[in-house]
Amino acid sequence: KCCGDGLTTGALRILENLGFDPATVPSWNVSHDVWLRSPSGREMPMPLPNDGGQFAAIAPRLELDNALVEHARNCGVTVLDGHGIQSLTLYTEHLVAQIENHDPVQCNFLIAADGMWSPVRKSLGLTSSGYLGEWHAFRQYASNVTGPARDRLYVFFEPDLLPGYAWSFPLTDGRVNFGFGILRGGKYTVQDMKQIWPALLARDHIRYALGEGAVFEDRHTAWPIPARVTKATLGAGRVLFVGDSACVSDPLTGEGIGQALLSGVLAARAILEGGAQSPSKTQSNYRRSIRKHLFADHRMSASLGYVMRSQLCARIGLRLADIAPWTRRQFARWMFEDEPRAELFTPRRWHRNFLKRSGAYSNSRQN
Repeated sequence: KCCGDGLTTGALRILENLGFDPATVPSWNVSHDVWLRSPSGREMPMPLPNDGGQFAAIAPRLELDNALVEHARNCGVTVLDGHGIQSLTLYTEHLVAQIENHDPVQCNFLIAADGMWSPVRKSLGLTSSGYLGEWHAFRQYASNVTGPARDRLYVFFEPDLLPGYAWSFPLTDGRVNFGFGILRGGKYTVQDMKQIWPALLARDHIRYALGEGAVFEDRHTAWPIPARVTKATLGAGRVLFVGDSACVSDPLTGEGIGQALLSGVLAARAILEGGAQSPSKTQSNYRRSIRKHLFADHRMSASLGYVMRSQLCARIGLRLADIAPWTRRQFARWMFEDEPRAELFTPRRWHRNFLKRSGAYSNSRQN
């Protein structure tokens, strides 16, 4: 899907736990701080911890996704490139998938990581009619970036986009991923986004950030972002949905890579714990895990997103975050999901090292 290519601390820790090596992504770029622009025009640097490890990184999705597939191959997974699922037949003790230009595949369980428009969900008759996502994002790559955005990770809280925002995420060699997102049903419609784009790029502070010589590559990309995991169908029978097909994106930021990785891990654990002969137990385990790990954070993000609709509230919140070095650092950690969004309000997830852990890959040369 359309993505800003940003990896939060939570996403990085999951990748590390999976044994993934950042060196396999050619354009992997570690960020050490984030620059926020308030609706008032005030710019605030929010440094991430510098005591070891990665707390934020930028990785182009094409490169990251390919590296993950190759990592799976190296772990012994059989990968069938270019062979989509045509249909599913569910039986009591297994299911059979008809595959394009390939023999049918029989399996005990199927994990569907096939996006918001999930063909698997459609084949099971579980598609939500008229559902178009909570957010819509619009982005394009730019090269020859000579302004401060070449090195800085920017988040622009533009007054007219709230609770949406614009971003500029630095890659390597003077390239950035630049884009913006809006909440569906807000001031602007999805159809307005193409007209907003040139006006956004013409704003003085954005032109300054990118530099006058910035060149936008290829075409822009737009895509809806599903963020309603509390209402989503998470599975049926021997099928489990993960990532965008489970609508797990953060309703405050639209970020979804960390949530997608987490839901995939939880689905795999549920299958291992439930056993091949107990799909009902597997479904129950999976729903329970998703509720435990994502529901409270989702609700908190949704509530904060509602508050961020107000320019005044957004300005006050960002001003409070900018009071002192400690608040800046803790806000940056919270923003990049160093801990789950609502961990402070869910005592069962408390631990001694709250907001004190090192980043991912703390023993790696990638720092």
